[in-house]
Amino acid sequence: MKKLGLTLLTALVGGLIAVGGYKLVESKQESKMSFEERQQLHYANNPVPNVVSSTGNPDFTQAAAMVAPAVVNITTTYPGRSRGYGASPMDLFEEFFGMPRQRQPRSAPPAQATGSGVIISADGYIVTNNHVVEDATKIEVKLTDKRVVEAKIIGRDPNTDLALIKINEKGLPFVRFGDSDQVRIGEWVLAVGYPLGLESTVTAGIVSATGRSTGIIARELQQRQYQQRGYQSDDQPMVNTAVESFIQTDAVINKGNSGGPLVNANGELIGINSNIMTPTGTYAGYGFAIPVNLVKKIADDFIKYGTVKRGLIGISFQELNPSLAKELETKETTGLYVMEVVPDGAAEAAGIKKGDVITKLDGRVIQSSSDLQERIYRLRPGDKVKLSYKRDGKERDVTVTLREDTRASESSKEESEAKRSGTEIYNKLGAGFVPASEARKKELGVSSGVVVAQVHQGGLFDYFNVQRGLVITHVNGRPVNSADEVEAALADSERGIVRIVGVPQRGSRVELNVPIEY
Repeated sequence: MKKLGLTLLTALVGGLIAVGGYKLVESKQESKMSFEERQQLHYANNPVPNVVSSTGNPDFTQAAAMVAPAVVNITTTYPGRSRGYGASPMDLFEEFFGMPRQRQPRSAPPAQATGSGVIISADGYIVTNNHVVEDATKIEVKLTDKRVVEAKIIGRDPNTDLALIKINEKGLPFVRFGDSDQVRIGEWVLAVGYPLGLESTVTAGIVSATGRSTGIIARELQQRQYQQRGYQSDDQPMVNTAVESFIQTDAVINKGNSGGPLVNANGELIGINSNIMTPTGTYAGYGFAIPVNLVKKIADDFIKYGTVKRGLIGISFQELNPSLAKELETKETTGLYVMEVVPDGAAEAAGIKKGDVITKLDGRVIQSSSDLQERIYRLRPGDKVKLSYKRDGKERDVTVTLREDTRASESSKEESEAKRSGTEIYNKLGAGFVPASEARKKELGVSSGVVVAQVHQGGLFDYFNVQRGLVITHVNGRPVNSADEVEAALADSERGIVRIVGVPQRGSRVELNVPIEY
């Protein structure tokens, strides 16, 4: 009997070890997966039963119940200093909703704004709009259970108005990815978010159009370029890098909906609500969402590379119509007319010439310039695409290997990588920081410092029992006075160790060497 019991115990322990080992391997593999692969793994382990409408179509009760818990309210804080005409981080947001631009007072108090976001993974990654978080000094996320946690920016892409942020929470509900290529005009959709200061709100409508371009992102990018150049005239042309191929919907979207999800009747994410077209500043029937297939690629790039990897064909083009065709003296009236071919670019290597007319991409008819831009932006340098084009009335096919976008300088790439590294470590600490007041620093006899304002369960600060209220003066030997300075200093961590100096009271000092696992 004892022998049998020992045998059973041995089998049980062996089984637990095997399961534990499997879970460890599974966890490590999951960290290397794309967001879509992570979701598929989750649903493979946790199948969702088929949903049957109880009241006939359309019935959105199940879709709303699935999505709403994963939609968050984002509150951002901006510095109260003069930013000059058109430089406010809210300019793009205001332009979306028809609000007039005004000069900022030079001594304005800190400003706040709100938007929405959608959780895409159980470990706290959230997609929102770039214009919701751009230039923010503090980002707070309010979950549907009323918890408020601080978030850090993982990556921003002004070209698509997308951003990825992260909170240090686990086991969160998230919205399942759909396929924006399968979206059809006339199908029912839901928009979820926090409009006009309200709590979580669901509205319904239909898809009005796909592949729409509004020009809003392009105008904002152009204004940024003007500001960076100080409105000085030079020989460099303004480069339009915006990618706009929106899903248009008549689901009600208002100020505060930005960054929230557009989902289909199955509760699958098909787009991120970005802007509206309106003469009044409020809903007028025309809302625009960024397709989810583009969202997937941008989010994965931020995790894998810290920046967006953009592949280029190497052409400039114009969308043909009968009037332009007559002006250009071409017999083709549809397609994309190649105006210029970049020297030593992918298109030139493939034999494409000025005057060719692009008609298809991978066998799919190109209806507009926005359609081509959005599909190419989903790809990376080195990817191959099949282009069909017309020359002298004959259609030809050619394979083009995309080249890397070298317009970004090496220094900016290094800066992006450093920021990514610092952000990842910041998230591992599991803490939130606010600047120490001058009175507090004087009381402690220090010249720099941030106060530990939050300690999240499961983070390294929680593990090492770092208490809220501690004033941290230096990180990795660098004085810190803000959360951003903490993040920047964390990027200098050597040999996987973060060196932290804190002052709990005047005359005392604590030093922590916190190991970071990569």
